[in-house]
Amino acid sequence: MSDAEAARLQALALTEIARLEEIFSLYKESSALQRLNREGTLENAPRELTELLRETRYIHEATGGAFDPSVQTYWDVLASHYGAGADEDSAAEALAEATRHTGFARVKIKGARIVLPRAMKLTLNGIAQGYITDKVAERLSREGARHVLVNLGEFRPTGPKDDGSDWQIGLADPAAPYRIADSTPLRTRALATSAPYSASFDRDGKRHHLLDPATGQSSARYASLSVKARDATAADGFSTAFSLMREEQIARVIERAHDPDIGVHLTRQDGTVRVLGNWIRA
Repeated sequence: MSDAEAARLQALALTEIARLEEIFSLYKESSALQRLNREGTLENAPRELTELLRETRYIHEATGGAFDPSVQTYWDVLASHYGAGADEDSAAEALAEATRHTGFARVKIKGARIVLPRAMKLTLNGIAQGYITDKVAERLSREGARHVLVNLGEFRPTGPKDDGSDWQIGLADPAAPYRIADSTPLRTRALATSAPYSASFDRDGKRHHLLDPATGQSSARYASLSVKARDATAADGFSTAFSLMREEQIARVIERAHDPDIGVHLTRQDGTVRVLGNWIRA
């Protein structure tokens, strides 16, 4: 691939990312998701938003509600309390109140119309990054890029490396995230990782972004959890959900999933590792 062709493909990828951020961003007031959260109803929603919400519905149901984008309601409580220096007790009280405004099953999607229950807000941060990864990979594939690895935090290749070998993806050591603890091959599937250390509200990391939809409490079940799946959307969503679930629950979901080749690599808090499903396949 020439430098000019590489530059052209990179520009296409950046354009696609910017376009999708206008739909899914929680930081841009003009995004479709922010308008939905602000107004509670969105008419003529972008096709990509309704498409991703349908995939979200599938993962929500497949995981018994563990994946639930209405946790944004909890996130707002935590960001407000810890940002203002409030104490833990007052955060707990506000979280208990917020449980009345969660539950993705209550979101109504009909055609291009989306309606949220009163005071509910959604975040797609647990799946949209994977979805955008997929869209960029698909766009590059249509342009003829056969040996590209898209890495937006989640990974999806358009094919093998140009020498025909698999891509090797490093898995961070959760005890020292700057260090690689293991690696895994990737060629036809996508990979996503969820870990408590990636975003927290407090200094000791007890209040972090992996929030239990039922309580608003942060999950400390695993030090890190990675998923391989048919695409980055599924890998991202399932890695978020599985981080909240017991190992036997994860195993049951893998058995029932539409994707028979889901693989999971989890690191327990004691540092031991377990692999579930079809992790080995690239």
